Amino acid sequence: MNREVRVFAPATVANIACGFDIMGFAIDEPGDELILRVSDKPGVRITKITGENGKLTLEAENNTAGKPILSMVKALDIKCGIELEIHKKMPLGSGLGSSAASAVAAAFALDRLLDLNLTKEQILPYAIEGEQIASGSVHADNVAPCLYGGFVLIRSYSPIDVIQLNVPENLFCTVIHPQIEISTKESRRILPSEIPLSQAITQWGNTAALVAGLLKSDYALIGRALQDVVIEPVRSQLIPGFYDMKKSAIENGALGCSISGSGPSVFALSTSQATAALVGLAMQKTLEKYQLMSEAYVSKINNNGPRIIEIK
Repeated sequence: MNREVRVFAPATVANIACGFDIMGFAIDEPGDELILRVSDKPGVRITKITGENGKLTLEAENNTAGKPILSMVKALDIKCGIELEIHKKMPLGSGLGSSAASAVAAAFALDRLLDLNLTKEQILPYAIEGEQIASGSVHADNVAPCLYGGFVLIRSYSPIDVIQLNVPENLFCTVIHPQIEISTKESRRILPSEIPLSQAITQWGNTAALVAGLLKSDYALIGRALQDVVIEPVRSQLIPGFYDMKKSAIENGALGCSISGSGPSVFALSTSQATAALVGLAMQKTLEKYQLMSEAYVSKINNNGPRIIEIK
């Protein structure tokens, strides 16, 4: 058993256009940091939260980081007290898996703190419980890539079945985060409950093609597959200038571009860091026409998932 551990968990891009609720990948930055320590006082206590402007609760049972720890303490019959600090390094409601990062960081940190030696498959359900607090539903397209790293496909939720996919060597991600906030719960409420068969067929084809493109490192196929005919047309209405940003990304060399998770962040994939950086500048410049400032992140795909920063 250790006394204290500090961990980092990365942001994620969920859906990847056509893979609503079943696909996602991790990026290098931004992310969340979390400190866990053993306490003489019984129970689970959140002692500090930074970077969230008072929007998150210190009540562990209602916090995306606190909930996984409470569930693990109960399920694994952990006797010692646990204190945690949450340091949010990315905006809430950004579409970058902020709540998933906190949930994964918490479950991962407790495993390392107490030398539980759990597998990722064993940690995943606890992290999903934390994510459910923020989203209002059970989905793992942020949690799973955050925990496993790389690209993941969720084949099934009952039982949970996560498949890690190949990560092409020369694949880079650009993420633009407009300075607006979109609630995951609200963005799910506007989605259609039914879709025409023709749209479903198109979506299935693109999802299968995206998996094939990743497995074959076929960048052209990846680009053709990054088309969403079901979710993007609805959620794009919440993001000013979305289609102009998408157009500028493609014109500057991106393979494809779509909404990251529930938005408002927008992602693009490219085959070099130079192109990804150019795409980011073009997308930000386009967004300025709508009087919106933004943050840009450019990185390769994060294959590692959460990591230990310090352990005592």
